[in-house]
Amino acid sequence: MPGFALFMSFGVVDVIDILLVAVILYLIYNLVKGTSAISIFIGLGFIYLSWIVVKAFDLKLLSSILGKFVNVGVIAIMVVFQQEIRKFLLYIGSKEFLKNRNWKGLLRFTSAAEAGSSLDAEQIVEACFTMSQSLTGALIIITRKSDLKFYINSGEPIDAALTARMLENIFYKNSPLHDGAVIVKDNRIVAARCVLPVTERVDFPAHYGMRHRAAVGITELSDALAVTVSEQTGRVSLTVGGEITTNLTREKLGILLDKYMKELSQ
Repeated sequence: MPGFALFMSFGVVDVIDILLVAVILYLIYNLVKGTSAISIFIGLGFIYLSWIVVKAFDLKLLSSILGKFVNVGVIAIMVVFQQEIRKFLLYIGSKEFLKNRNWKGLLRFTSAAEAGSSLDAEQIVEACFTMSQSLTGALIIITRKSDLKFYINSGEPIDAALTARMLENIFYKNSPLHDGAVIVKDNRIVAARCVLPVTERVDFPAHYGMRHRAAVGITELSDALAVTVSEQTGRVSLTVGGEITTNLTREKLGILLDKYMKELSQ
């Protein structure tokens, strides 16, 4: 059979070829993991692997059907992953890509426990409700499995301990860092003034501002949590998976943050 003849000629070059493809796939997986695109990525990978197996056993009809999907796979990937491809190309062209620490970050496997499953939620709660009283707008993004590297690089690096006073200083109206989002990772403030994508939902409520649009946008594309303080009303909201829970009390916000962060260890 043709498929088995192919396996009989398997050599060192084929091993190198497979290893290179595996590394590329792993790098792509690291970029899309924790986002809504990961399910599509896994689905496309499953179809392709199925096609390889079917071809190996020379099942002509099934191979022809799956081949139609594979033949248009490049176009499908371009359409489905257009945002991820744009981010990847921007990252490849950036100076940070050539730094050793970022290569290590791409190749390092991050488990759920390492992805920031512990969070000092009380510091965020304290800061949000202090800013709520003074009608100070704020947008705090908390990473979970997604590391949000692209969005972290869009802002100003901070790498400071997560404290209520630090958050209040960043979002103080006269601070040069107050405009944009703060990203919290591994219980540290890693960047401020970060630029986030906004939701494209046509049914988005008109009374929400750009901070809420950005909160929905980033949580639609990743598993991050977004805490928002409204500059107009002072209301505190939590956005998860593109859904906003608004008008939270101090106690409710703390409970929800603990709940969603503990989901990582389950």
